[in-house]
Amino acid sequence: MKTYRPAVPFVFRPKQIYEQVADQIRAGIAAGAYAPGARLPSERELAQRMNVSRPAVREAIGALQNEGRVVTRQGSGTYVREGLAPASPAQPAATAHADFSPGSTLEVRLLIEPAIARLAARRGQRDEQAERYLREMAAVRNIADPAQQVLWSECDRLFHRQLAVMTQDALIMKIADEIAGSMSQPLWQRLRDDGIYDEDRIQLYVAEHRLIYEAISCGDEDAAAFYVQGHLKRVRKDIATRE
Repeated sequence: MKTYRPAVPFVFRPKQIYEQVADQIRAGIAAGAYAPGARLPSERELAQRMNVSRPAVREAIGALQNEGRVVTRQGSGTYVREGLAPASPAQPAATAHADFSPGSTLEVRLLIEPAIARLAARRGQRDEQAERYLREMAAVRNIADPAQQVLWSECDRLFHRQLAVMTQDALIMKIADEIAGSMSQPLWQRLRDDGIYDEDRIQLYVAEHRLIYEAISCGDEDAAAFYVQGHLKRVRKDIATRE
């Protein structure tokens, strides 16, 4: 008697909350509840309707922006893009594999990165590569310029990875590679870029990165962990909501 074996293994993955919210908005667009050119309800109103957090709604809207289904206008709101081609209401247009929730990524980073900073501070050494990333971030003046935005994104992502390199621990570096990978995903990039939108914000982030680095290089474990935690909490606040 032959045993049935599926050609492709089944993979079951529970959807993240932001994916479920995006599905509902996407279905509303497909059904005509949100017409082309129409303004979506505010993040606060959508959160209340769906009984979810505002950050989950913000992530869902970011995902729909990346799909090209909606556009957000600063100070005005989020609108359904006009001229959309018909699409399945439940299937994202871009990829079958959803990005990690930026909020969840930050929760993991808040657990791990202060410990990484402590380990790096135990060595108490300066690092040429980390200093180069700091210089390049500080040189960014116009975040609206796509080239400078890309430069900022890469230097920010790689600076945090470099802190793990400074520990000289292979396992820590492998963990940091996974975190850096999540920070290269389109949804993270979308929300982070929307949250850092002026020169003052850029320079504030540079100053926080500098405090982290100087605490590590002079061997102050407590200060290094403290500055990393404070910086990540600010990032979480900046990308959570923006209306």
